[in-house]
Amino acid sequence: MMNISCIRTTVRASPNWKSKEGQTGGVHEIRRHLLLSGKSTTMTTSSAVPKAVLYYSPQSVWSSAILLALHEKGYGEDEVDLKVIDIDKGEEFSPTFLRLSPKAMVPTLVVPLRGSLASDVASRFKAISDTKALIEFLDKSRSASSHTHTTSSAPAPSLSPATVAFASASSKIIDTIQADEVSPDHLQYLNARDQASLQELGKSLVPIFESKRAAIVGYLTECEHETMRMSEKTKAFWREKKVEVETLLNVFSGNDIDGYLSRSKNMWEATIPSVLTRVNEELIGPYALGDQVSIADIHLSAWLFHLVRLAGGSPSDDGDVAIKKVETHIGNGFVFPEDFLSSAFSPFTEEKAVARSKLAAFWDAMKARPSWKKVYAS
Repeated sequence: MMNISCIRTTVRASPNWKSKEGQTGGVHEIRRHLLLSGKSTTMTTSSAVPKAVLYYSPQSVWSSAILLALHEKGYGEDEVDLKVIDIDKGEEFSPTFLRLSPKAMVPTLVVPLRGSLASDVASRFKAISDTKALIEFLDKSRSASSHTHTTSSAPAPSLSPATVAFASASSKIIDTIQADEVSPDHLQYLNARDQASLQELGKSLVPIFESKRAAIVGYLTECEHETMRMSEKTKAFWREKKVEVETLLNVFSGNDIDGYLSRSKNMWEATIPSVLTRVNEELIGPYALGDQVSIADIHLSAWLFHLVRLAGGSPSDDGDVAIKKVETHIGNGFVFPEDFLSSAFSPFTEEKAVARSKLAAFWDAMKARPSWKKVYAS
């Protein structure tokens, strides 16, 4: 069992909570950081307890999902240190970060192992980079049955589905939106529908790709000059990522326009409608599994927010407006069925049930939550 003992959230989440920025270090640096900055959260000992560290990026969609989970679980302000990884500059490819996450995955949570928290033993740590595993870990680490000692007095309701049927529906929703074909990066890179919008999109993406390539080339050059020693596996990973970045640069530099537009058309007119239809079929409303927030809502709200933003929406939009923008952006006559009744009819009031799409009701339900307001306030 692992133990989380401290949390500090991001500036993006709340102006009153700060994050630590700077160069990342390897496991040894993290160990020193945790041991020096940790404070006991128990009533029985004053020995230092190492903190967990969340490496995240404000530009990362799944980082937002982790922040939502932290707020929903009610972790205290001093239970996790946050460190920003600037993915726009390729910091995820740095040698020190790759020691934590060999596949350069952001977010990554580094947690101290529960059996190594005593002051007279060397602390040991584990890095969790898979988003699904990370959210499940945060859920289970602060529950009635966990051994986690936290400083927050806020409730920590379980986000896990309560029944087998709900667990199945939750898994279907999460697996559908976590598929590589509809990953946040893939959606963003294919969010141009004609040559003019492709050129406009390239203005924002090309500088990022160039920065990533420069970072990777720099590391490979250091290895060639033997000023840095890295494993052949790491160097092969860098070369693979360099090829991927150069392929994207080639596309957004004006080459293969017809191929790009064909892939974009298929994404927005076939893949996305299919994915949204499958998700909508699993939703109960107003949240994914009914009246209580679950793990599925954490994943879906982060992914849907990204989709709405790509369609020209904003966090201030109400559900009907946000979903209408998605329908318009998809085009081709695509609309969601209005199969959710937003309020129950009562013979004692004049209020009548209003039919809306489930995703519109879901958006409004999540938008009203404190976690959403903190993470998406800016």
